[in-house]
Amino acid sequence: MSDLSTKVLIEIREELKTTRTDLRAGLDEVRAGLNEVRTELNEVRTELSSRLDVVAKRQTESEMRLATELVAVAHAVHLVRDELRESRVLHTQVHDHEKRIARLEKDTA
Repeated sequence: MSDLSTKVLIEIREELKTTRTDLRAGLDEVRAGLNEVRTELNEVRTELSSRLDVVAKRQTESEMRLATELVAVAHAVHLVRDELRESRVLHTQVHDHEKRIARLEKDTA
């Protein structure tokens, strides 16, 4: 081989070493960045888990309040139904009494 070829090959080898070193440094930076992202993701996951627990607790509490109020509304509906039934019975009785009074007044007049 000629001295020029040898010199070119040596320069290529040196460039490859430099490139490999640069790539390793870049890879280390990427790995460090990836570790930072993992850490941030773990923090976000922990925070979201806490928030989800709070939401689940609030939802359970809301469901309990709604169930309690629903029972109260059902009770009120039953009371109104009973009052309407009683009112209907009284209406029939009042109508019957009015007819009887009208007949009595007619008979005495």
